[in-house]
Amino acid sequence: MIKKTIDVKDMAFGRAASEVAKLIIGKHMSDYAPNKLPDIQVMVENIDQLRFTGRKMINKKYFKHSGYIGNLKQKTLEAEYETNPGRLFKNCVKSMLPKNKLADKMIRKLIIK
Repeated sequence: MIKKTIDVKDMAFGRAASEVAKLIIGKHMSDYAPNKLPDIQVMVENIDQLRFTGRKMINKKYFKHSGYIGNLKQKTLEAEYETNPGRLFKNCVKSMLPKNKLADKMIRKLIIK
């Protein structure tokens, strides 16, 4: 198993997430195949020191709805990031992975410290 450690201190959020997604998919390896799970594990450090560009911290909203009438809850990116930055990063990376049976197995290879 190949273990990679990435320090994302002072990197832009989306650029860091896309770099991690590429590593987890295995596109940098010479034996890449879209139907094969790569044997790699990616550790991400300093997740709480990522930076956001523009006014995303104020303007970007995350919504949650339970299904009951009037129960729409929303949070800003700033509040969501303060609550759990690891979960936010993991969800972002997961949305960049291929939408197939291997996606769940690939996201398990991501370790956030």
